[in-house]
Amino acid sequence: MADDGATRIIATGTPESAAFAANVKRAMAITAILNRLTYDDADEIRAVFSDLTGRPVDQSFRLIPPFHTAHGLEIRVGRRVFINQNCTVYDFAAIVIGDDVMIGPNVSLLSASHPVAPSRRRSHLLGKPIVIGDNVWIAAGATVIGGVTVGENSVVAAGSVVTRDVPPNTLVGGNPAAVIRSIAD
Repeated sequence: MADDGATRIIATGTPESAAFAANVKRAMAITAILNRLTYDDADEIRAVFSDLTGRPVDQSFRLIPPFHTAHGLEIRVGRRVFINQNCTVYDFAAIVIGDDVMIGPNVSLLSASHPVAPSRRRSHLLGKPIVIGDNVWIAAGATVIGGVTVGENSVVAAGSVVTRDVPPNTLVGGNPAAVIRSIAD
């Protein structure tokens, strides 16, 4: 199956799925190293995270392990990003995190899914990108699903499940997340 630019599709049993599986092994080995580090190992965390993503991260990047991903190469982070402990960033499709983003503990950013129909569920993996705008705060335990853009300056309340785009400058919460109110300085 083809990739339409917004949705990534890899059928099982293909060379693409074999390459993806090989990269999952690579990511698992790197995250095992990352998760042995402590918050005080900031320089080493940045180095290992850069290896995981295949691109350097800014000196201002902060992460508290453990951190979980199954791929790594589709994660992009801006400046002054903070990722708290026990986050899962499943980047089958691109996950772009803007500048000044704070991600609380136990947050999941999940760009992958499967077909809903039982007969097709194991036939392929689907991925839609996630974009987190600048100055966003995703509070503890929130989940953001593939295909979602969280607009700049927004807040995702703790425990929310975000299935639709979040407008800029808004507070969203609930399952599924809905706009609670506009926010401003």
